[in-house]
Amino acid sequence: MITDNYKAVERRVEDACRKAGRDRNEVTLIAVSKTKPVEMVREIMSLGVVDFGENHAQELVAKTEEITEPLNWHFIGHLQRNKVKYVVGRACLIHSVSSLRLAEEIQKESEKKDVVTRILIEVNIADEETKSGISSEEAIELVKETAKMPNLKICGLMAIAPPVEDPEENRKYFREMKSLSQEIQNMNLPGVEMKELSMGMTGDFEVAIEEGATMVRVGTAIFGNRQYSQA
Repeated sequence: MITDNYKAVERRVEDACRKAGRDRNEVTLIAVSKTKPVEMVREIMSLGVVDFGENHAQELVAKTEEITEPLNWHFIGHLQRNKVKYVVGRACLIHSVSSLRLAEEIQKESEKKDVVTRILIEVNIADEETKSGISSEEAIELVKETAKMPNLKICGLMAIAPPVEDPEENRKYFREMKSLSQEIQNMNLPGVEMKELSMGMTGDFEVAIEEGATMVRVGTAIFGNRQYSQA
């Protein structure tokens, strides 16, 4: 069933790319495996899938210790500074950097482990009180400050759009993200690439792709509803 779900989502990604006149290779489909058991991850792996997303540091540690095959683990959840040491060196990309203090902690840990950590700056594009992330103006300043850190590589931006019944309602936010990404790119800051735009989830990823997403984070449509009591 999960295999069929993944294939159905993949077809939807392909259709969205075709509709937008984009190459399918421009979009990374991240299977968000948070709270889901290793067996489910392995079932998707059997299709050749290598990109998975996790929200919690402890779960990332547990899964990377059990699954030793080379995969791209994306850390997409809110990251507390005291958990940075568990994520640096395990995640191929941290999507959710939304403060200078967090960036400094990632820099410190990356320097200690002698690695360069790839990150995205998280923008609260709809200015929702319940969401982490920073404003567009703050994002520009954070990019400027973080770009000075030698062990961090800024690769783009990330956003979580509001939960909506009609995905068209989020199109304006995705457009704003694309515009912000281009604005930062045009600043030509040393060591900063606005290559990645991580936006779009189960409910709205097709619209996100049409508006320029390079990464979509899909969990429920692939793995089914979350079982938080078992996480």
